[in-house]
Amino acid sequence: MIAAGLSAFILAGVLTTFVMIGRSGYLASSYSELQDQTRRALDIFGEDVRKAADIRWNNAQSVTLSVVTSTNAVNLVTYAYDSEPNSPTKGAFYRLVGDAASTAPRLPLVRNVAPDFAFQRFKLEQSSGVENAATSDLETKQIQVTFRTSRTGITTVASNQSALSARYVLRNKRVSN
Repeated sequence: MIAAGLSAFILAGVLTTFVMIGRSGYLASSYSELQDQTRRALDIFGEDVRKAADIRWNNAQSVTLSVVTSTNAVNLVTYAYDSEPNSPTKGAFYRLVGDAASTAPRLPLVRNVAPDFAFQRFKLEQSSGVENAATSDLETKQIQVTFRTSRTGITTVASNQSALSARYVLRNKRVSN
């Protein structure tokens, strides 16, 4: 009787440890996947921004870039957050070939993005230390994106990843400010 009680106690401890290790592994995997998606999305976004010759600010959650190709052609590419409730890409940071009204398929870069997603735009750096936020497309020379992602499991807590990108410089865009 005593041996059975001790065995049950030890077995319960082993099973609890096994479940906790499984949950920890799932949580680590979730963080890794979120970080990988974020890094890949910012790499794609940064490459297009650096090649952009112009920018059209649609709103704080959508920008359209005029990207210069290797043959000096210009392609429009839109980056945006999808807040439409019935959209297949709802809650995603996506890339769209064309302007914001394009019917081309959206390429989700990061899914499960929080609604506080935002782009910020900046002028060239000011030497006087004055705030350098841009107020128009003409004076925009740098862009930055901020977003939060999350992933939940049935038996685990949510994994959250916040991203604040570097300020990407539109290298091919001419400005004077």
